[in-house]
Amino acid sequence: MTDDYGLYHGLNKEFASHDVIRHKFHQYSRREGPKIVHVNSAEGYFALLKRGIVGTFHHVSERHLQRYLDEFDFRYNARKIQDGERAVLAVKGTAGKRLTYRDSRGSAQNRVSQSN
Repeated sequence: MTDDYGLYHGLNKEFASHDVIRHKFHQYSRREGPKIVHVNSAEGYFALLKRGIVGTFHHVSERHLQRYLDEFDFRYNARKIQDGERAVLAVKGTAGKRLTYRDSRGSAQNRVSQSN
């Protein structure tokens, strides 16, 4: 679902379904049977992302952009569940992943053994 900005006109070929809201005609949502067409979800996501970058992270490097976006995807998708459930989901998301500390001088473990 997009607004009527010209850049989005070719999306019908890219997706199985593409609905357009025509803001220039003061249309902001419409109901098509059980389906409600609007762009509020996208606008809400980008508002959350912008607040996070401006208010918390201040700078996002291109190298790590996907990591930031993954974090905000999680935040947005888990916004309606309780804190405990969100914590469980976050921990489940670490399955099969390792967290390591490494800097330009080598691993932290090597530095500890060298200092002894």
